[in-house]
Amino acid sequence: MRRPLGLGGAALIVSGSVLISRVLGLGRETLLAALLGVSEEGDLYRFAFVVPDFLNYLLAGGFLSITLIPILSRRIEEGNEDALHRDFSAVFRWVGTAIVILTAVLMLVADHVCRVAFPTLGEADLDRVVDLTRIILPAQVAFVLGALLMAYQYSKRRFLYPALAPVIYNLGIIIGGVAGAGQDSNRAAGFIWGALVGAVVGTLVLQWIGARRAGLRISTGNSRAVRSYLTLAFPLMIGQSVTVLDEQFPRLFGQLGADGSAAALSLGRMLNMVPVGVIAQAAAVASYPFLARLVASRAEERTDRVTLRALRGTTFVSMAALAFFFGAATPLVRLVYEWGRFGASDSAQVAMLLAWFSLSIPAWGIHQILGRWFYAHQRMWLPVLVGTAATAGAIPLSLMMFEASGVAGLAIASSIVMWLYTIALTAIWAYRRPDRWRPLAATLGRTLPLALAAAGLIRVLNGAVAAPGTLAALFMTAVSLVVLIAVFAVGGRPLRLEESRPGWWRDTPLAGSAGTPPNAALGGETGTANEPETDPDAPV
Repeated sequence: MRRPLGLGGAALIVSGSVLISRVLGLGRETLLAALLGVSEEGDLYRFAFVVPDFLNYLLAGGFLSITLIPILSRRIEEGNEDALHRDFSAVFRWVGTAIVILTAVLMLVADHVCRVAFPTLGEADLDRVVDLTRIILPAQVAFVLGALLMAYQYSKRRFLYPALAPVIYNLGIIIGGVAGAGQDSNRAAGFIWGALVGAVVGTLVLQWIGARRAGLRISTGNSRAVRSYLTLAFPLMIGQSVTVLDEQFPRLFGQLGADGSAAALSLGRMLNMVPVGVIAQAAAVASYPFLARLVASRAEERTDRVTLRALRGTTFVSMAALAFFFGAATPLVRLVYEWGRFGASDSAQVAMLLAWFSLSIPAWGIHQILGRWFYAHQRMWLPVLVGTAATAGAIPLSLMMFEASGVAGLAIASSIVMWLYTIALTAIWAYRRPDRWRPLAATLGRTLPLALAAAGLIRVLNGAVAAPGTLAALFMTAVSLVVLIAVFAVGGRPLRLEESRPGWWRDTPLAGSAGTPPNAALGGETGTANEPETDPDAPV
């Protein structure tokens, strides 16, 4: 039997799978932009996900893996396979029953819920949103049950099948969009049907196969795991974090702007989430099963070292991504989106929004890791309370910024709130622990001047060379990337930035003495992987 992955191998495979998923996601958004444009129809497509996503949030769907992994990890550390399967089966039955009933209820009352969610829509547009919503609602059953099956695989340090879930989901949307392209009157429906099929195949059917191959047995025995699960999940159900609802704000507040505002905000945010997914979410997802196992074995020092190493590496790369996406926003948007019905004026609007969204990239990286640290310790209330407070502040701030700066104000508000949430979470984690915050602060402080220099230089270059066309956009994107690498490579040494040194990740010890081999404390990494892990990339 092949050994499970270590942290480095898991991070590598998760990053690769997230990169593929994000590339497909960009392909999906490019197709949406080409066929629907920054238009009313593009808004309606995005409105169709609001009510289904609310159902997912109601059951803390985005946190199902986070909630279940510590429970399963404890059984694995005990070596009690029978209890492991009883606990999983009990939670699976309870959550499955709840999601099926709630989905059926929402299918019946979708028109009333949509009327409350979208008071500015006319009757004809509202009817279309209701129809699209009812198509995609059953996908939530697949997302929720699939998340539980992924949690089982993560606990066993099996990552491959979960990694394929977002890839197949995005492929489904793309295929559905292409198939429905000939329906000029209702092209959005093709994308929606594709999303449903992709969710069922990639997130439910494939994950069932993966869990069974990882050893899952459905048990009918009694278990108290449901009570433990509800205790952990309850704060996540009632306190929706700003990181979860940030995706919904463009859809909801976009109603305040002109036609196409929600589409423009979503397109800008989608491009911004590429580095967030590849860097921040991949690091968090890959590290979480290891953190949960270390916490279960009471290896607190090792847990802190894994967390800090992930934080420093993620912050370094995230700051570089901020500089690149802020400086090269215009050629990136033109290269990815400027096709079909998406024109030059649309590119200018979305590029401006992307630049403001990109300021949040390092904040995403930091809080994704820290959130997993709290969840691994089963301290759910702290990040939830901080996130809920940030959400409460995000609503008036977004409205105020919209009044002051229009649609751009919504992107600015999103970045501000994300940083406030991250700073608060970091302060709680590092309270009275200078050994935690000082290395992170050093990485952030030394990387900041490099990011400012790179972003400014890239932006000046792109302003000076503003030739139209896809080839010009591709050329300037490549030039921007070269400039970024040069600035960080040359500037890292005089600033004594350890993370810029090749091999820093491998050479940083995780536990024990300085001579401890990397990842030795985590059960080894040199063996060939069996399967990899990824978050089920909620329908962005």
